[in-house]
Amino acid sequence: MIILADALLKLQQVTAGYGDAVVLHDVSLELPEHGSLAVLGRNGVGKSTLLLTIMGFTQMRAGHVYWRGKDISKQPPHWRASNGLAWVAQEREIFPSLTVEENLTVAARPGDWTLASIYALFPRLNERKRNMGNQLSGGEQQMLAIARALMTNPSLLLLDEPFEGLAPVIVDELIAAVKLMLSSRKIAIVLVEQHTEVALELTADAVVLERGAIAHRAGSAQLQNDTATLERLVGLRVAATP
Repeated sequence: MIILADALLKLQQVTAGYGDAVVLHDVSLELPEHGSLAVLGRNGVGKSTLLLTIMGFTQMRAGHVYWRGKDISKQPPHWRASNGLAWVAQEREIFPSLTVEENLTVAARPGDWTLASIYALFPRLNERKRNMGNQLSGGEQQMLAIARALMTNPSLLLLDEPFEGLAPVIVDELIAAVKLMLSSRKIAIVLVEQHTEVALELTADAVVLERGAIAHRAGSAQLQNDTATLERLVGLRVAATP
């Protein structure tokens, strides 16, 4: 593995899981400042567990997680969240009894992402800012979940299947938002996504998991053209957008 001197995040031979169950096996990867990584693979291969491990929610059996060169393998999730890592779960987990704006401000930290910049990124949230969380559509809840994570002003955003089950028009808006985030060069992203074409379009690099281990790694543009590998390890799936 090529060692990046300026790595923002590094996993070194990580083996992790839940209780007695081991899900990830000897996983090593690196992400530079402002980098973007797609995590691909069939269902049940450990993609979500990888994000949970980066956030500190799993049991580490072996290996190390480094953040800006510091070993954070034993740091709890709240420490990681306070030091620049943010995670958007598949379940979204917004606060249903708070307004949109209260959801955004409840965990806000100083930085470039403010209410004004969030509303510029997601105009729908500005329109619905006085609505309660449980009054939003599924797509609006996903926007809110991503926006709330951004309000912590993280250096790394972990996205777990953010486009799954959403209407195409909402997916288009979310894809445009992710592109703007990355073009700003203020944040790095790790994207777990079943829609392979979309994930590879958005990111610079990619890894493919199989049975909890990295079976393939490549530049995203290179993997887009490697149909044989995608068919073998991922299976082809219709993209979320035309």
